[in-house]
Amino acid sequence: MKISDRLGHLTYSTLVHPGDTWAEMRASVAAHVPAVKRRVSPGSPMGLSLRLSGASVAALRADPAERADFLGFLRQEELYVYTVNAFPHGPFKGRSVMEQVYEPDWTTQERATYTMGVADVLADITEAGVEPSIQTAPLAFRPHVTGPGYVAAFTANLLRVAAHLAVLERGTGRRVKLALEPEPFCFLETTEETVRYFEEQVFSRSGTEEFARLASVPMSEAIGLIRRHLGVVFDIGHQSVEFEDIPAALESLLAAGIPIFKLQQAAALWIPEVTNEAVKALEQFTDTIYLSQTTERREGRLTRFLNLGDAIASWNADPGGTREWRTHFHVPVFLDEVGGFATTRSNIEAALALHRRTPLSDHLEIETYTWDVLPEHLKTGDINEYVSREIEWVRDALGAR
Repeated sequence: MKISDRLGHLTYSTLVHPGDTWAEMRASVAAHVPAVKRRVSPGSPMGLSLRLSGASVAALRADPAERADFLGFLRQEELYVYTVNAFPHGPFKGRSVMEQVYEPDWTTQERATYTMGVADVLADITEAGVEPSIQTAPLAFRPHVTGPGYVAAFTANLLRVAAHLAVLERGTGRRVKLALEPEPFCFLETTEETVRYFEEQVFSRSGTEEFARLASVPMSEAIGLIRRHLGVVFDIGHQSVEFEDIPAALESLLAAGIPIFKLQQAAALWIPEVTNEAVKALEQFTDTIYLSQTTERREGRLTRFLNLGDAIASWNADPGGTREWRTHFHVPVFLDEVGGFATTRSNIEAALALHRRTPLSDHLEIETYTWDVLPEHLKTGDINEYVSREIEWVRDALGAR
């Protein structure tokens, strides 16, 4: 929803991440979003985040009548699209996704073509005055990055898509923004790594020259246009798993001139003190179709595990010692404890406090997609109730009621 011109748009990442078809996506929106809007935004427009798979994009591009019909539905319900989650290319629910969620990665023509297709659709279905964002993968799953040639390949594709966005705006007047989302165990993982990548690859002389060539603009305009169309999603939960100082991390992006095109409210599971009892209780969170990247802090040193089960196995092999874990399991933002464990909700509060003082982004989004894989005893309502409570909590934290 549009909270105010100062605080920006706030909405929930797609209520349900269904299968691979546009029909499923649209049915999910119709089934859930109007009900949530009646509770949290009666009488005023509400922003909508879509999850568009590769198949959905192809269907929408091929069918102008369907795009027009969807726009009619949005206007009737007082909804507007302002962001698309194009991180997963294929289905995201109902099957094991694990590291496949990053495929195809940014070295591939398929990822670039898909992302440009999302941009073209957004230019057609967003309202005038809205500058939509595209959320995308952090370039590649880190174990797949084999060397400088791999980095050069995804940088070339990234610049090509950024140039497409510049040309799209020049031709249509519609600005679309692409935002990379750092995530544990990916090439872009920490905020420090992200800043270094932008400075050494994207904002470099060679990167700027390549963008200028692709977009057919002089060098004097290239760097400004890159920043106009290419930035990051800052997922507070992801960076909390990295044990980052969240306000300091956000300030470092601002200092480097890297646009934060989306500030994503997400909370991670936090175990302040790992014990045998805690490890036993954590097993309820290991049966999931998603990666549960876990970072351990022990005596000031960080150790990263691809999944919570790997961290548990490490503990079982060498129990004891003072250590804490944070794990990539999106938990409800309105809770500061889940199943007897803490959450990193306080980092959301710290980020929003900074945002109130110095607006960081005009796109604010809540992302808790793990409702369906929460342990049964933690499911205390339906999806509409969960989503409404999360939006209301963030709105209160923003002081925007």
